[in-house]
Amino acid sequence: MEKLAIDGGKPVREKKLFYGHQYIDDRDIEAVVEVLKSDYLTCGPKITELEKRLCEITGAKYAVAVSNGTAALHIACQAAGVREGDEVITTPITFAASANCALYCGAKPVFADINERTYNIDPDSVMAHITEKTRAVVAVDFTGQAVELDGLQELTKEKGIVLIEDGAHSIGTKYKDKGVGSIADMTTFSFHPVKTVTGGEGGAVLTNSEEYYKKLLLYRAHGITRDPSLMEKESHGTWYYEQISLGMNYRMTDIQAALIISQLDKLEKFSKRRKEIVARYNEAFQELPEITVQAEIPESDTTRHLYILRLKLDKLKVGRKEFFDAMAAENICCNVHYIPVYYHPYYEKLGYQKGLCPKAETLYEEMMSLPLYYSMTDQDVEDVIQGVRKVVESYRK
Repeated sequence: MEKLAIDGGKPVREKKLFYGHQYIDDRDIEAVVEVLKSDYLTCGPKITELEKRLCEITGAKYAVAVSNGTAALHIACQAAGVREGDEVITTPITFAASANCALYCGAKPVFADINERTYNIDPDSVMAHITEKTRAVVAVDFTGQAVELDGLQELTKEKGIVLIEDGAHSIGTKYKDKGVGSIADMTTFSFHPVKTVTGGEGGAVLTNSEEYYKKLLLYRAHGITRDPSLMEKESHGTWYYEQISLGMNYRMTDIQAALIISQLDKLEKFSKRRKEIVARYNEAFQELPEITVQAEIPESDTTRHLYILRLKLDKLKVGRKEFFDAMAAENICCNVHYIPVYYHPYYEKLGYQKGLCPKAETLYEEMMSLPLYYSMTDQDVEDVIQGVRKVVESYRK
């Protein structure tokens, strides 16, 4: 039986269009096969090659590849010295890992509100939440747009706080012509399949600090080292190593690294296409008074990971859920990024309550993510625009 759209007729699309999708070409497959035929499946030369490549792309001095973006955040907090009794400030409009990384270290996440136009963390709100216990700020480049790095750097340096930039969305983005990854004390990346560049899974931490770099290497691999300058006892022989701290097994495989390296060869064209789609969406949606699009700061040359549509609910007959379901009926599968972190039952049990960040909470009620990825055709993009227009017209007051 043919599925009916919201008006009882045919959907704008015959096939479903999802909010995100990886792009894998033959060269990516060949790169993985080469590793599978090699001597090293993990802890091999592709890890070093990837780390060098990330430094070249971003301008950072050091990179440490890890198993995923959450692992990157965890060891960044460890390297920053986050420990029990400390506080880490972050945004609620993010994936839970941006706050969980503080909990992993025994610290308390503290949520600062957002700028209601850019949806990124507001430096003024960060300032208002700093206490003598604040050890770090995890500032998320939400949707790929760089946070206000100048203001956050000035604030954190003045207070002696470590600035960790959660760049899970923002590989390829530049802030004042400097690559994200080369600016904050530490920057983390994610290579999940819906991100601009993927390794299936994978992550990385970038820094200009040799001190942080050495700590990150330890925390990635059980706290174990073969570096004679770090060892505390006399070597037993060439096989000798020591565990000198408590780390995790967050190592990346060479299989993942090879795929990411191949994907990075396409980063420039990935970025270009995403910018084209964003520009077309912005142009089309400016015509609709029932919706708002995300504002961008001029300092950020953004490679966008997500495209956020914000509904003006006072101009519509329905709420976000009905609008979301209507888009699905048109075979355009959206998503919502994100449920405020402290809404989750786990955080409620820790004592967090609604009302902490009013601007973030209002945004959550009004937003959804539209499809945005490299392999979308021009017709795909126009189908999304047509779908949004159709649903707006159906529910316009």
